[in-house]
Amino acid sequence: MIPRYSRPEMAAIWSPESKFRIWFEIEAHAADAMAELGIVPKEAAQKIWEKGAKATFDIERIDEIERETKHDVIAFLTHLAEIVGPEARFVHQGMTSSDVLDTCFNIQLVRASDILLADLDQLLSVLKNRAYEHKDTITIGRSHGIHAEPTTFGLKLAQAYAEFARCRDRLTRAREEVATCALSGAVGTFANIDPRVEEHVAKRMGLSPEPISTQVIPRDRHAMFFATLAVIASSIERLATEVRHLQRTEVLEAEEYFSPGQKGSSAMPHKRNPVLSENLTGLARMVRAYAIPALENVALWHERDISHSSVERMIGPDATVTLDFALVRLTGLMEKLVVYPQNMQRNLDRFRGLVHSQRVMLALTQAGVSREDAYRLVQRNAMKVWEKGADFLEELLADDEVRAALPEAEIREKFDLAYHTKHVDTLFRRVFGED
Repeated sequence: MIPRYSRPEMAAIWSPESKFRIWFEIEAHAADAMAELGIVPKEAAQKIWEKGAKATFDIERIDEIERETKHDVIAFLTHLAEIVGPEARFVHQGMTSSDVLDTCFNIQLVRASDILLADLDQLLSVLKNRAYEHKDTITIGRSHGIHAEPTTFGLKLAQAYAEFARCRDRLTRAREEVATCALSGAVGTFANIDPRVEEHVAKRMGLSPEPISTQVIPRDRHAMFFATLAVIASSIERLATEVRHLQRTEVLEAEEYFSPGQKGSSAMPHKRNPVLSENLTGLARMVRAYAIPALENVALWHERDISHSSVERMIGPDATVTLDFALVRLTGLMEKLVVYPQNMQRNLDRFRGLVHSQRVMLALTQAGVSREDAYRLVQRNAMKVWEKGADFLEELLADDEVRAALPEAEIREKFDLAYHTKHVDTLFRRVFGED
């Protein structure tokens, strides 16, 4: 985790203190279940809770023990025994290290998901507000980066809203996918631990029992989770890239808010660069990169190996912390985005009516002209706009073949911008479900 791109609440989930606290709670809840089943004395389970709940786990002491044992869970259990005393012999009964590690990892992913879902809710709220603000703000739509036909800036934002709403749905399902608990013992057979212990711990920790584990929780669950984070990151980059293009000097239809005292360049005092959206593009690349090792973690050997372990120690914190930061940054960017409707209109008018070419072509076909000839007639006049800066309407009106098929009034009518926005309300109802 890079502090520059970390927020405290998300980073805290992955702190050693948080991890060891979760480990303790898993062990203590398991002891409770065993006490109810008569496997361990109830007094011992109570003592484990009493001593452990009040303890502050000594990270340096655990690290010291691990340097000798070369085993992180044993190091923790040894330190816990120092805190609890003789009753610690009833801790970890019939369990294996993966029971603790995997259940803890899933708890951390669930908690991280809750933060990310809240982030998405904030972003969706901002996108909705800005979409309604610019529902009728006419702008040029582009395909291949080239002027296509008119749209509205509100529709651009509504599209982003719909995309992130899908992202939220996917993350909700991905959260459910990793919200499982495994306390099944060595190779997952429950030979030395009652399945009811797993059920008890799962309920207490807000998880579901893993239907069948080996010695680890199956990693296809985690692959889907990190793939979902990667898709969200790609959606972030798509919107950030849109902002970057719209802020180019020759376009300047929208730009990131430039605060008082902000500097754009160490060399050129005039610069106002899209640094936030460029930063988001880079962060998205990193989150996507974590999906590949998560996919590769699925193919573990037999009932378990630890080739996944080092990977998850990195990608768990880094992917969730980075995505959390990126979502919050994107929300702030979109909330303060400066929009220039007058520049949108200027760009729309730059090619003097060229964007209405399709309407004219369709009108010609409806007047009896073949589609091939209609395309030829319209393109012939359109190229004069591209190459000579001519006025598209004037060229059409001066074209004898066009005028032979269409009267002047009908040609002029095809240049009405309102035609392109007549279904905006319909699209908004589809996206937002409101009148």
